[in-house]
Amino acid sequence: MEKPAIKQNVFEKLWTWWDRDRRILTLKAGLAALLPVLCCIAACTAQGGSLSQVYLPASEWNDELFYYKQVEGILSHGYPQGYFGFNESHAVKLSFAAWSPVLVWPWLFYGLVAGWNLMAPVYSNILFLTLALFLFVLLTRPGWKQLGLLVLLFCCFMPYTRYMLCGMPEIICFSMLIVYWGLLVHTLEKETVGKVALLFLMGGVMTLMRPYLALFLLAPSWLWIRRHRAAGIAGSLAVMGAAAGGYVLIKHYLGAEYFTPLFKTEWLDPFMRGHILGGIKGIAAKVYYEGRTFMALTLQGLKSGLAEGAFFAIFLAILSILFWQFLADLRKKRKKQALLNGYLAFCFFSMWMALLLMYKMKEGSKHLLTFMAVGILVIALMETRFYRKATVIGALCVYLFWYRGDQPGDYQIYFADTEIVERMAHWQEVFAEELVLREENGPNFDNVVIWTFNDVLAASGNGETALTDWQILYALPEGWGISCCYRDYVEEHLEELQSLYLTIPVGGELQRSCEALGMEQIGQDGLVCVYRTR
Repeated sequence: MEKPAIKQNVFEKLWTWWDRDRRILTLKAGLAALLPVLCCIAACTAQGGSLSQVYLPASEWNDELFYYKQVEGILSHGYPQGYFGFNESHAVKLSFAAWSPVLVWPWLFYGLVAGWNLMAPVYSNILFLTLALFLFVLLTRPGWKQLGLLVLLFCCFMPYTRYMLCGMPEIICFSMLIVYWGLLVHTLEKETVGKVALLFLMGGVMTLMRPYLALFLLAPSWLWIRRHRAAGIAGSLAVMGAAAGGYVLIKHYLGAEYFTPLFKTEWLDPFMRGHILGGIKGIAAKVYYEGRTFMALTLQGLKSGLAEGAFFAIFLAILSILFWQFLADLRKKRKKQALLNGYLAFCFFSMWMALLLMYKMKEGSKHLLTFMAVGILVIALMETRFYRKATVIGALCVYLFWYRGDQPGDYQIYFADTEIVERMAHWQEVFAEELVLREENGPNFDNVVIWTFNDVLAASGNGETALTDWQILYALPEGWGISCCYRDYVEEHLEELQSLYLTIPVGGELQRSCEALGMEQIGQDGLVCVYRTR
């Protein structure tokens, strides 16, 4: 008779702990968590498809292929048995491409639990952002008006939805930084050793994923130093050094050499030679000239909707609002809000400088999205009287993304159609019959298929080129590697290619050369053909 009473007491304690305020907060978090799937369904419906019809092999974003097949290889064999690389480059150790494999670690957990297939990246992205929003609301405790603004801005900021519906890992970065920021807000309300340690852990992992996210190791470092002075300084430097060193080691040993350097570092040369003043002048000149290009693209985005220009415009708008709010918080002596907004403004500005100094404009524009993803939510939570800041950002997003954003390569959601599904089925049969994975002495080039960017059409007579229909490589069996190669490289090394298989357009000069050398063709359709090189 006593046991039921004990159970009742436990239930009563739980219900007492989960009081009215906590129940309302849980409701708010649950409502926010509905946003990702609802936005994805709405976006798919607006473009004439459904969520279940999203199909990676129909996409024009070729990075998705590399990420997808690498994760597949890790889940099936521990690591891909063929090299991923560029012009047949490969990592010193194992078989990963140029980007840190740490970037996709949440996909591995999802794949282990739910399996890995063509919809797995999409469903996992939706799940990650759902969990991130749920935790963000629990940690930041927004009011109802703030929650309404969060919902509005989330729906307006198209990259949330577009990157959920693809095979790019941007949503992983979005989600981690959103949870990190929520935890930072919560830590400033009530600081504990565990929360600071968790901020360090998240910041360290994010640094291993993308090096510029090391900016978010500064906040826990400041919290530690504020408490423990010298010990905090030493410990923070040790953690940041370990994270930076870990990224360098991963990049050196586990990253294949890309076509061109991933980071522009020529501005460091004067400093390496001891010319400090010359180095400073060089940095100022580079920022000036790259800044002019940045602003020109921003204006073009505002006029025509150019994707990178649109990203730049919204990035600058968010940075301006963060800085303005920081000054307002200082004036009104709101210390915690000033710290948060000033810190995020500093991170935005630092990333802007990194873009101008080290990244190509188009590719670098996508790296700004992670900062913008959290900046949007921070603006939604700002306590302002008329919510003009949120209104400005929302209107800018609607104008640039939903009104001007008409470039298929950047905004289109790709759905399955009968032709591409049938082609994939055809190539799955061909590859299953012709390709034999050699797991001994792996990874090795016998398990690599070259994807040649393009070729000159032999019958055109005027140098007309055709792009290789690389999407068929999604049909490769598990464990195979892909080497993305320029046509010139393949043409020059055709007789001594290390990779066992070569993918090229039908009717091109390379096909004619393959036939002349007596290479065996293992498959062909109307667009692409695959040869065994030896």
